[in-house]
Amino acid sequence: MKRRDVTGLAPTLDGSRVLMRVDYNVPLEPDGSVSDTARIEATLPTLRAILDRGGRPVLLSHLGRPKGKVVPSMSLAPVAPILADRLGAVVRFVPSTDTDEALAASEDLSPGEVLLLENTRFLPGETGNDPDLAARLARLGDLFVNDAFGSTHRAHASVVGVADHLRPAVAGLLVAKEIDALSGIREGCESPFVVILGGAKIGDKIGLLETFLRLADVVLIGGAMANTFLRARGLDTGRSLVEADAVEIAGRFLESGGDRLRLPSDLVVADPAAADASSARIVDAADIPPDLAALDIGPATREAFASIVREARTVFWNGPMGLFEKSGFDDGTVSVARAVAECTAAGGFTVIGGGDSAAAVRQAGLADSVSHVSTGGGASLEYLAHGALPGLEALDPA
Repeated sequence: MKRRDVTGLAPTLDGSRVLMRVDYNVPLEPDGSVSDTARIEATLPTLRAILDRGGRPVLLSHLGRPKGKVVPSMSLAPVAPILADRLGAVVRFVPSTDTDEALAASEDLSPGEVLLLENTRFLPGETGNDPDLAARLARLGDLFVNDAFGSTHRAHASVVGVADHLRPAVAGLLVAKEIDALSGIREGCESPFVVILGGAKIGDKIGLLETFLRLADVVLIGGAMANTFLRARGLDTGRSLVEADAVEIAGRFLESGGDRLRLPSDLVVADPAAADASSARIVDAADIPPDLAALDIGPATREAFASIVREARTVFWNGPMGLFEKSGFDDGTVSVARAVAECTAAGGFTVIGGGDSAAAVRQAGLADSVSHVSTGGGASLEYLAHGALPGLEALDPA
């Protein structure tokens, strides 16, 4: 079911406090500075839409996994000056969340200003969707906007619980854009539809694999995930990372997928302890040495995968093809990124499913050369697998 979004709100919000869940779970440097501002910038269109209508945004977000305790290194304080700079507005920061201090700050907020509150996961009841916490958070706003796509698959107090107390409860522009892009894949897309899956774990993507083996014309498997499939084929995988308890599941997918499921034919292997590109060599997928590990797809696989991707009309990609963060083991991931960009340039619809694949596309300088880069890896996978997310279900129907 489609959900109402901020474009359907009244033309003027008359100073209403807009409690807005954002995803500012940004990477921090050792000195506490923000190293990647993409998630902050992704919320700017919704914030501007609220400010332009006279609303007063009050922002909730988590950062890291403090597990219900105050961890100073996970404070959202470093985000406030960056948001103020990008938005061109005053951003107040209050180092608490469900307190009288936070409530007073929300009521004193001047038109044109934004209030950013402290990490919601410092609160013990956040991840358990504690109803009392949700009620305290709801005091901070007069209506609710969820623009935290990366958290929308979590039934947390600041994502789901507050919507039990505030109406209207609507999607932000970022969430609406994400769902439009992913729905375009889930609800019928142009063929050939090619899915590229990498990363380490099959267990996290079982539902997704089941869905895509029904919908896709071809599913390309790379990264450490491919090792588990190779083991399921009965091949020796040396010291490669293998998800041992998923080998049986991989075998079932190989049987049901048939020719639609493609594995690497060659691999780049090296000593996994050193991961030194100077000692890397290329081997056939059936000939991984017992003392080495597969750390990237090989050149023949790169070309085969790229050729399939370039000819596609729809592409979904989640997960790198190897240890892309290390030079010498990033060629497979970069090759796939370039092929996806070429597919886009030829008129294809291409979606990058967040997480490491989104980072890889940005690292390759190709984020603007694909149709859509998701801000939420887990959320995008869950939506594609099941067609619903807890945070969406809590919002007003369109």
